[in-house]
Amino acid sequence: MDLTAVREVVDGRIPLPWRQGDAWLAGGTTLFAEPRPGLRRLRDLTTHGWPPLTVTEAGIEVAATCTITELLAFAETPGTRWPSGRALIAGCCRAFSSSFKVWNTATVGGNLCAALPAGPMISMAVALSGTCRVRGLDGAERVMPVQDFVTGPGSTGLAPGELLRSLTLPAGALAARSLMRRVNTHAWGRSVALVTGTRGREEGRLSVTVTAATTRPVTVVFECVPSPDELRGSLLSALPRRLLLDDVHGRPPWRRHLAVHLAEKVRSTLAEER
Repeated sequence: MDLTAVREVVDGRIPLPWRQGDAWLAGGTTLFAEPRPGLRRLRDLTTHGWPPLTVTEAGIEVAATCTITELLAFAETPGTRWPSGRALIAGCCRAFSSSFKVWNTATVGGNLCAALPAGPMISMAVALSGTCRVRGLDGAERVMPVQDFVTGPGSTGLAPGELLRSLTLPAGALAARSLMRRVNTHAWGRSVALVTGTRGREEGRLSVTVTAATTRPVTVVFECVPSPDELRGSLLSALPRRLLLDDVHGRPPWRRHLAVHLAEKVRSTLAEER
Protein backbone atom coordinates (compact mmCIF):
# COMPACT_ATOMS: atom_id res chain seq x y z
CA MET A 1 0.00 0.00 0.00
CA ASP A 2 1.27 3.46 -0.83
CA LEU A 3 1.96 5.74 2.13
CA THR A 4 0.82 8.91 0.44
CA ALA A 5 1.57 11.24 3.35
CA VAL A 6 5.29 10.34 3.44
CA ARG A 7 7.40 13.18 2.09
CA GLU A 8 10.94 11.80 2.41
CA VAL A 9 13.00 8.69 3.09
CA VAL A 10 16.32 9.40 4.81
CA ASP A 11 19.47 7.45 5.61
CA GLY A 12 18.95 5.87 9.03
CA ARG A 13 22.59 6.57 9.99
CA ILE A 14 22.07 10.35 9.92
CA PRO A 15 21.50 11.62 13.50
CA LEU A 16 18.51 13.80 12.71
CA PRO A 17 16.29 14.93 15.60
CA TRP A 18 13.22 12.74 16.01
CA ARG A 19 9.98 14.45 15.11
CA GLN A 20 6.30 13.57 15.03
CA GLY A 21 5.55 11.60 11.88
CA ASP A 22 8.89 9.73 11.84
CA ALA A 23 9.15 5.94 11.64
CA TRP A 24 12.00 3.47 11.28
CA LEU A 25 11.94 1.45 8.05
CA ALA A 26 13.44 -2.03 7.70
CA GLY A 27 11.56 -4.50 5.49
CA GLY A 28 8.37 -2.44 5.56
CA THR A 29 5.96 -5.37 5.17
CA THR A 30 3.97 -4.29 8.22
CA LEU A 31 4.55 -0.57 7.76
CA PHE A 32 3.09 -0.63 4.24
CA ALA A 33 0.28 -3.05 5.08
CA GLU A 34 -2.29 -0.41 6.04
CA PRO A 35 -2.91 3.35 5.73
CA ARG A 36 -0.73 5.45 8.02
CA PRO A 37 -1.79 9.05 7.40
CA GLY A 38 0.36 10.35 10.26
CA LEU A 39 3.69 9.31 8.74
CA ARG A 40 5.79 12.01 7.12
CA ARG A 41 9.35 10.65 7.12
CA LEU A 42 10.86 7.16 6.97
CA ARG A 43 14.34 6.54 8.41
CA ASP A 44 15.92 3.65 6.51
CA LEU A 45 17.68 1.13 8.78
CA THR A 46 19.04 -0.99 5.94
CA THR A 47 21.73 1.64 5.28
CA HIS A 48 23.56 0.44 8.42
CA GLY A 49 24.61 -2.77 6.68
CA TRP A 50 24.43 -4.85 9.86
CA PRO A 51 25.38 -8.54 9.37
CA PRO A 52 22.15 -10.57 9.55
CA LEU A 53 23.46 -13.18 11.99
CA THR A 54 26.49 -13.40 14.25
CA VAL A 55 27.12 -16.81 15.83
CA THR A 56 29.46 -17.17 18.82
CA GLU A 57 29.96 -19.60 21.70
CA ALA A 58 27.57 -17.41 23.71
CA GLY A 59 24.71 -17.77 21.23
CA ILE A 60 23.28 -15.94 18.23
CA GLU A 61 22.89 -12.22 17.65
CA VAL A 62 20.17 -11.57 15.07
CA ALA A 63 20.21 -8.10 13.55
CA ALA A 64 16.88 -6.27 13.48
CA THR A 65 17.26 -6.08 9.70
CA CYS A 66 17.78 -9.85 9.30
CA THR A 67 15.08 -11.16 6.98
CA ILE A 68 12.93 -14.18 7.75
CA THR A 69 14.48 -15.94 4.74
CA GLU A 70 17.99 -15.39 6.13
CA LEU A 71 17.01 -16.65 9.58
CA LEU A 72 15.22 -19.69 8.15
CA ALA A 73 18.22 -20.55 5.95
CA PHE A 74 20.44 -20.51 9.03
CA ALA A 75 18.00 -22.63 11.04
CA GLU A 76 17.72 -25.26 8.30
CA THR A 77 21.44 -25.47 7.49
CA PRO A 78 22.62 -29.03 8.21
CA GLY A 79 24.71 -29.25 11.35
CA THR A 80 24.83 -30.68 14.84
CA ARG A 81 24.97 -27.48 16.87
CA TRP A 82 21.73 -26.58 18.69
CA PRO A 83 19.46 -28.90 16.65
CA SER A 84 16.44 -28.39 18.92
CA GLY A 85 16.83 -24.63 19.00
CA ARG A 86 17.26 -24.50 15.23
CA ALA A 87 14.11 -26.60 14.77
CA LEU A 88 12.12 -24.19 16.95
CA ILE A 89 13.45 -21.20 14.98
CA ALA A 90 12.51 -22.87 11.69
CA GLY A 91 9.04 -23.76 12.95
CA CYS A 92 8.38 -20.19 14.02
CA CYS A 93 9.65 -18.83 10.69
CA ARG A 94 7.19 -21.10 8.90
CA ALA A 95 4.34 -19.94 11.17
CA PHE A 96 3.98 -16.67 9.22
CA SER A 97 0.62 -16.16 7.53
CA SER A 98 2.39 -15.05 4.36
CA SER A 99 4.28 -16.52 1.43
CA PHE A 100 8.02 -17.03 1.03
CA LYS A 101 8.04 -13.94 -1.19
CA VAL A 102 7.16 -11.80 1.84
CA TRP A 103 9.80 -13.62 3.92
CA ASN A 104 12.45 -12.25 1.55
CA THR A 105 11.65 -8.74 2.75
CA ALA A 106 10.05 -9.06 6.21
CA THR A 107 12.53 -8.68 9.06
CA VAL A 108 12.92 -10.20 12.49
CA GLY A 109 13.07 -6.76 14.10
CA GLY A 110 10.01 -5.57 12.21
CA ASN A 111 7.97 -8.51 13.47
CA LEU A 112 9.04 -7.84 17.05
CA CYS A 113 8.39 -4.09 16.84
CA ALA A 114 4.99 -4.55 15.19
CA ALA A 115 4.07 -6.43 18.41
CA LEU A 116 1.18 -8.27 16.80
CA PRO A 117 -0.18 -11.04 19.06
CA ALA A 118 0.39 -13.63 16.30
CA GLY A 119 3.95 -12.44 15.56
CA PRO A 120 5.96 -15.69 15.34
CA MET A 121 9.31 -14.00 15.93
CA ILE A 122 7.95 -12.90 19.31
CA SER A 123 7.02 -16.51 20.09
CA MET A 124 10.49 -17.71 19.06
CA ALA A 125 12.37 -15.00 20.93
CA VAL A 126 10.49 -15.44 24.21
CA ALA A 127 10.79 -19.24 24.08
CA LEU A 128 14.56 -18.99 23.59
CA SER A 129 15.03 -16.41 26.38
CA GLY A 130 15.85 -13.68 23.89
CA THR A 131 16.98 -10.20 24.84
CA CYS A 132 16.53 -7.01 22.84
CA ARG A 133 19.37 -4.56 22.30
CA VAL A 134 17.75 -1.14 22.06
CA ARG A 135 19.54 1.97 20.81
CA GLY A 136 18.60 5.62 21.26
CA LEU A 137 19.26 8.49 18.87
CA ASP A 138 22.26 9.49 21.00
CA GLY A 139 23.83 6.05 20.53
CA ALA A 140 23.16 4.94 24.10
CA GLU A 141 22.06 1.32 24.37
CA ARG A 142 20.09 -0.74 26.83
CA VAL A 143 19.07 -4.39 27.00
CA MET A 144 15.68 -5.82 27.91
CA PRO A 145 14.09 -9.30 27.78
CA VAL A 146 11.72 -9.90 24.87
CA GLN A 147 9.19 -11.00 27.49
CA ASP A 148 9.10 -7.37 28.64
CA PHE A 149 9.70 -5.76 25.24
CA VAL A 150 6.20 -6.58 23.93
CA THR A 151 3.67 -4.95 26.25
CA GLY A 152 0.44 -5.38 24.26
CA PRO A 153 -1.03 -5.44 20.74
CA GLY A 154 1.07 -2.98 18.73
CA SER A 155 2.80 -1.77 21.89
CA THR A 156 6.46 -2.15 22.91
CA GLY A 157 8.91 -0.83 25.45
CA LEU A 158 10.56 1.44 22.85
CA ALA A 159 10.65 5.14 23.67
CA PRO A 160 10.15 7.70 20.84
CA GLY A 161 13.18 7.63 18.55
CA GLU A 162 14.59 4.38 19.94
CA LEU A 163 15.23 1.48 17.60
CA LEU A 164 15.72 -2.25 17.99
CA ARG A 165 19.33 -2.95 17.04
CA SER A 166 19.38 -6.72 17.50
CA LEU A 167 17.99 -9.80 19.21
CA THR A 168 20.27 -12.13 21.19
CA LEU A 169 19.44 -15.82 21.68
CA PRO A 170 21.70 -17.38 24.36
CA ALA A 171 23.45 -20.71 23.78
CA GLY A 172 21.92 -22.27 26.89
CA ALA A 173 18.37 -21.74 25.63
CA LEU A 174 19.31 -22.90 22.12
CA ALA A 175 20.75 -26.10 23.57
CA ALA A 176 17.62 -26.91 25.61
CA ARG A 177 14.99 -29.30 24.30
CA SER A 178 12.27 -27.20 22.72
CA LEU A 179 8.95 -27.66 20.99
CA MET A 180 6.24 -25.59 19.31
CA ARG A 181 2.57 -26.35 18.76
CA ARG A 182 -0.01 -24.05 17.20
CA VAL A 183 -3.53 -23.81 15.82
CA ASN A 184 -4.42 -21.67 12.83
CA THR A 185 -7.75 -21.21 11.09
CA HIS A 186 -6.52 -22.51 7.72
CA ALA A 187 -3.30 -23.62 6.04
CA TRP A 188 -1.95 -20.10 5.50
CA GLY A 189 -3.95 -18.40 8.24
CA ARG A 190 -2.55 -16.57 11.22
CA SER A 191 -2.03 -18.46 14.46
CA VAL A 192 -4.92 -18.24 16.93
CA ALA A 193 -2.91 -19.98 19.64
CA LEU A 194 0.80 -20.80 19.68
CA VAL A 195 2.55 -22.55 22.56
CA THR A 196 6.28 -23.11 22.93
CA GLY A 197 8.07 -25.13 25.56
CA THR A 198 11.70 -25.58 26.57
CA ARG A 199 13.23 -28.06 28.99
CA GLY A 200 16.79 -27.86 30.25
CA ARG A 201 18.90 -30.88 29.42
CA GLU A 202 20.54 -31.06 32.83
CA GLU A 203 18.23 -29.52 35.43
CA GLY A 204 14.95 -30.43 33.73
CA ARG A 205 13.43 -26.97 34.23
CA LEU A 206 10.31 -26.57 32.05
CA SER A 207 9.15 -23.25 30.61
CA VAL A 208 5.89 -22.90 28.66
CA THR A 209 4.97 -19.73 26.77
CA VAL A 210 1.62 -18.81 25.22
CA THR A 211 1.38 -16.33 22.36
CA ALA A 212 -1.12 -15.55 19.57
CA ALA A 213 -4.01 -16.30 21.95
CA THR A 214 -2.87 -13.52 24.26
CA THR A 215 -2.32 -9.76 24.02
CA ARG A 216 1.30 -10.24 25.12
CA PRO A 217 3.50 -13.29 25.80
CA VAL A 218 2.57 -15.25 28.93
CA THR A 219 5.09 -17.68 30.44
CA VAL A 220 4.84 -20.20 33.26
CA VAL A 221 7.96 -21.89 34.64
CA PHE A 222 8.39 -25.11 36.61
CA GLU A 223 11.57 -26.41 38.25
CA CYS A 224 10.67 -29.91 37.04
CA VAL A 225 8.03 -31.33 34.70
CA PRO A 226 4.61 -30.69 36.29
CA SER A 227 1.61 -32.98 36.24
CA PRO A 228 -1.16 -32.21 33.73
CA ASP A 229 -3.29 -30.74 36.53
CA GLU A 230 -0.44 -28.56 37.79
CA LEU A 231 0.19 -27.20 34.31
CA ARG A 232 -3.50 -26.56 33.71
CA GLY A 233 -3.92 -24.78 37.04
CA SER A 234 -0.91 -22.53 36.48
CA LEU A 235 -2.02 -21.61 32.98
CA LEU A 236 -5.59 -20.84 33.98
CA SER A 237 -4.25 -18.52 36.69
CA ALA A 238 -1.85 -16.88 34.24
CA LEU A 239 -4.49 -16.39 31.53
CA PRO A 240 -7.20 -14.09 32.89
CA ARG A 241 -9.71 -12.84 30.36
CA ARG A 242 -8.06 -9.41 30.14
CA LEU A 243 -4.92 -11.01 28.65
CA LEU A 244 -6.80 -13.12 26.09
CA LEU A 245 -7.28 -11.82 22.59
CA ASP A 246 -10.85 -11.19 21.47
CA ASP A 247 -11.28 -10.62 17.73
CA VAL A 248 -12.88 -12.06 14.59
CA HIS A 249 -10.44 -14.98 14.64
CA GLY A 250 -11.53 -16.31 18.03
CA ARG A 251 -13.16 -15.55 21.36
CA PRO A 252 -11.25 -15.62 24.67
CA PRO A 253 -12.70 -18.88 26.12
CA TRP A 254 -11.83 -20.76 22.94
CA ARG A 255 -8.32 -19.31 22.82
CA ARG A 256 -7.74 -20.23 26.48
CA HIS A 257 -8.95 -23.77 25.79
CA LEU A 258 -6.56 -24.08 22.84
CA ALA A 259 -3.66 -22.70 24.85
CA VAL A 260 -4.16 -25.23 27.65
CA HIS A 261 -4.65 -28.07 25.16
CA LEU A 262 -1.47 -27.23 23.22
CA ALA A 263 0.51 -26.70 26.43
CA GLU A 264 -0.35 -30.22 27.57
CA LYS A 265 0.87 -31.60 24.24
CA VAL A 266 4.13 -29.71 24.71
CA ARG A 267 4.48 -30.85 28.35
CA SER A 268 3.84 -34.52 27.63
CA THR A 269 6.25 -34.60 24.69
CA LEU A 270 9.08 -32.86 26.53
CA ALA A 271 8.48 -35.06 29.59
CA GLU A 272 9.13 -38.17 27.48
CA GLU A 273 12.35 -36.89 25.92
CA ARG A 274 15.68 -37.74 27.50
